[in-house]
Amino acid sequence: MTTAVIVFPGTNCEQDTEYALNMVGLDAELVWHRDTDLSGADSVVLPGGFAHGDYLRTGAIARFSPIMKEVERLAATDVPVLGICNGFQVLCEAGILGGALVANQDLKFICKPVTVRVASTDSVLTAAATVGQVLRIPLNSYEGNYITQDSPLQNGDDHVILRYCDTDGSLTAAANPNGSAHAIAGIANSRGNVAGLMPHPERAIESILGSADGRVLFESFAASVSAVKA
Repeated sequence: MTTAVIVFPGTNCEQDTEYALNMVGLDAELVWHRDTDLSGADSVVLPGGFAHGDYLRTGAIARFSPIMKEVERLAATDVPVLGICNGFQVLCEAGILGGALVANQDLKFICKPVTVRVASTDSVLTAAATVGQVLRIPLNSYEGNYITQDSPLQNGDDHVILRYCDTDGSLTAAANPNGSAHAIAGIANSRGNVAGLMPHPERAIESILGSADGRVLFESFAASVSAVKA
């Protein structure tokens, strides 16, 4: 096994994510949330969807799944771990990443392409990108409004890697679709081996999908996996 793609009841982006990982040269294996062993995994991805129907609160039930002890164990090392949309929410609920995701500011479900600007390349998700690079990636969530008590994540624990922006890279209120604090679309932990984002890069992996901008993020992840294995 190379990349473990964790599947919870209600996950619905696992095959898209598996496809994207295969495109950048990673062997992906779907792992059920009740499994308890990730000893063969070189990396982990928590894909999007609606884990446990998003009952109670997004990610709040999934964080207690047996597999999460293994995710936490690997996250505490240099193993690359990525959470996409619902997976990002699960990582935050589990305390692996800081902050929380709450309802969008207008209390509406968002399903549309957005643009994000790379704020840092010090993460497994952005290592192959460039600071200031603007990416067009689909957003698909109701609870995508990122909140944090830190301003903006300068506490030494987590740092911003992606921000919502206009097509020219400008940070404006109009370009922030869900009201996230400091226009945050993605963060990473201090070591950079754990990253989470709300947009769906696996849905922007080929130009036929309307954008291939998500590919650089998966290429970053693949490069990070290779670096750790080396």
